[in-house]
Amino acid sequence: MATQRHSGPRSYTINTMTDRFDCHYCHDSLYGKKYIKKDEKHCCLRCFDKFCANTCAECRRPIGSDAKELHHKNRYWHEDCFRCAKCYKPLGNEPFSAKDDKILCNKCSSREDSARCHGCYKPVLPGTQSVAYKGNTWHEECFTCFQCKLPIGSQSFLTKGEDTYCTSCHEKKFAKICVHCKKAITSGGVSYQDQPWHSECFVCNTCKKPLAGQRFTAHEDHLYCVDCYKTTVAKKCSGCDNPITGFGKGTNVVNYEGQSWHEYCFTCKKCSLSLANKHFVTHSEAIYCPDCAKKL
Repeated sequence: MATQRHSGPRSYTINTMTDRFDCHYCHDSLYGKKYIKKDEKHCCLRCFDKFCANTCAECRRPIGSDAKELHHKNRYWHEDCFRCAKCYKPLGNEPFSAKDDKILCNKCSSREDSARCHGCYKPVLPGTQSVAYKGNTWHEECFTCFQCKLPIGSQSFLTKGEDTYCTSCHEKKFAKICVHCKKAITSGGVSYQDQPWHSECFVCNTCKKPLAGQRFTAHEDHLYCVDCYKTTVAKKCSGCDNPITGFGKGTNVVNYEGQSWHEYCFTCKKCSLSLANKHFVTHSEAIYCPDCAKKL
């Protein structure tokens, strides 16, 4: 809003009549009396106040011949009535602004034009520290965490609905806790069996290779990549001596007296008939079908 200046203050010149003139309005002789000449008309002081004086825009009373008058954009004021509409500071000798027919001092004008703080709803004056976010403005001291009420300032923050939280309070209130390290997951993460993990915690127990998006298996509450599971955890098949991993072919396992076989490796030693889910006979640590066992 631009700063403006009024016209004035001004006073009408009051003279004493030395010639023979009558008042333009009441026709009384003005000889030897005080008078005012306005618009080429001579009038006595009483008629000037009654017919010629401008009306004060503030108090609505005439601005008499003995008063100082201020003028701005076709409006008139007594000098004492020309005040800020907000703080009532006299503006007779001060710069001012006009808004919606209101006269304002520069300080109040700045307040009128300033954005309102979204926290306290008071003006955010030019030059003050402030925070702007999603079209709203706060005094720096009003931009606080919803939980701990401390000013956030220039720190990182997160939102939940209409509320703003500092990072620490948001983690405590909303963040999921990693099942491995028991710390908050602030971004990303992996879900396994409905439990949250940091991506950096979801790794092979042996080689520490990240498992997100990779084939893996779990054994006794530990996670393993395929290679480490084969070499360090999986049982060895008593038939082929390869690891029984559960990956691909050989998912089903046959267990007997502390030994394990791939299902397709559990066969008769003599005729190679598959003995999974069938009767079999052991002889000298070998496995036979009943028919081959009779021929031993």
